[in-house]
Amino acid sequence: MGFTVPYIASVKRNAAVVASYLFVLLFLYAAVSKLLDFETFTVQLAQSPLLSAYAGFIAWAVPGLEILIAVLLTLQKYRIPALYAAFTLMVMFTAYIYIILNFSDFIPCSCGGVLEKLSWTQHLIFNIVFIILAGVAVLVSSWYSSKKTLFLLAALAIFGVATVALLFAFSEKKMHRNNAFQRRYPHHPANEVARLDIGYNSYYIAGITKDSVYLGNTTAPLHVLAINKKLKEPIQRTIKIPNTTLPFRAFKVVIEDTLLYIMDGSVPLILKGETQKLTGTKSFQLTQEFLRAEPMGKDDFVVRGFDPVTTANVLGKLRVGDSMMSTHYPKLLTAYDDPFFDTDGLLLYNQQLKKVIYVYFYRNEFVVANNDFSLDYLGKTIDTISRPQLDVRTIASKNERKMGKNPIFVNLLASTYGEYLFIQSDRLGKYESEETIKSAAIIDVYSLTDQSYLFSFYLYHSGLKKLHEFKVDGKNLYAIIDTYLIHYQLKDEDFKTYTKN
Repeated sequence: MGFTVPYIASVKRNAAVVASYLFVLLFLYAAVSKLLDFETFTVQLAQSPLLSAYAGFIAWAVPGLEILIAVLLTLQKYRIPALYAAFTLMVMFTAYIYIILNFSDFIPCSCGGVLEKLSWTQHLIFNIVFIILAGVAVLVSSWYSSKKTLFLLAALAIFGVATVALLFAFSEKKMHRNNAFQRRYPHHPANEVARLDIGYNSYYIAGITKDSVYLGNTTAPLHVLAINKKLKEPIQRTIKIPNTTLPFRAFKVVIEDTLLYIMDGSVPLILKGETQKLTGTKSFQLTQEFLRAEPMGKDDFVVRGFDPVTTANVLGKLRVGDSMMSTHYPKLLTAYDDPFFDTDGLLLYNQQLKKVIYVYFYRNEFVVANNDFSLDYLGKTIDTISRPQLDVRTIASKNERKMGKNPIFVNLLASTYGEYLFIQSDRLGKYESEETIKSAAIIDVYSLTDQSYLFSFYLYHSGLKKLHEFKVDGKNLYAIIDTYLIHYQLKDEDFKTYTKN
């Protein structure tokens, strides 16, 4: 027996009702979550590479639209137009996520509530399911023919994608251009020698010894990839620790020639052992947390810590062994406004010159200190941003400070060897093309002995996207770009001192 027309109409009506109330639940939950933690939501929008310029308006418009559509979906008279609106809004959310994942310079925080537990990719799939749900609900209950309904849905989808794409095109970009300085480029001072596909982007350079490059892994912290310097014969090795129940949270492996260090500043704990055995044999439980540590010698470390009183980053010296000693030197780092973000940066230790080096992220400055932590000098990069240009916002309900609009990074990555300091910057100088930094990273070279800028060079990585980390070892430079470890060789005539094979 076939289905009657009234029965089919009832099924269609009920399908639309079920879809509508699913959207009511989704939109009301999402809107209430945003409004209950409005400060955090506004900060997240301000951090968005697409929406930062419109954060104030969108912070109210999005939950307002979600509530309005949810109300209209409960009214039979307006249910179909509201389903079209829900479809369009979900298309816009989905286009936003797709652009963030594929075209953004960085991925900001997710939205609040339960959906915050989803990754961006899971969020994308979740949204697509609801787009399909809205489309099906409209098709089975629309006033128009199926052909007209499909055409209208397609038009709304194009409108939604185009709107978000225009926001991206006209969004507030990172300020790359700065015609106030001009770089010097010698003829190919760094040339690629070899590259190795390491498979994952979770690797970092743990250290370089006489014959090998060691990579640590953030997602598998007990595994180390040992590779000879010609990037051949990678060997997966496992670190042995005396107690696997130690309360590690996110430890990092640092290898200095024959010595192995396993450090977790949030615990805080340092394990020390031998590189050859990859075994942490000595354990040092510390009394103070640290954000970063670099070995200075056998038992000495330079650490970057956090001062809970001033909320600033501070540099200090840590000595482990039979007796442990920790000394802070708060005057080495200086802030203009916000004590923490103003002093954020990169901590290095130059083993050849016995110098502590700290490169600020958001200004054209780096600190060079002696082994006793007395200030040697304040260096200047060739950029002209001397004060951090930051939008720091306070979330009073959580007693937190967070970055609002995207900050201008003056210095991104750094490495040091011998008399040289190498700093990566994507800030473009005079006559430099934005197309260049799509296939190369710019490295500026400074002399630590002459306290001067020397020249710059490109690390070309055609076909790859992002430089994650690099480390210089004599006339060899190793870089992790996307999922590749790449070996570049530095020319002797450009780097005349402190080079080794």
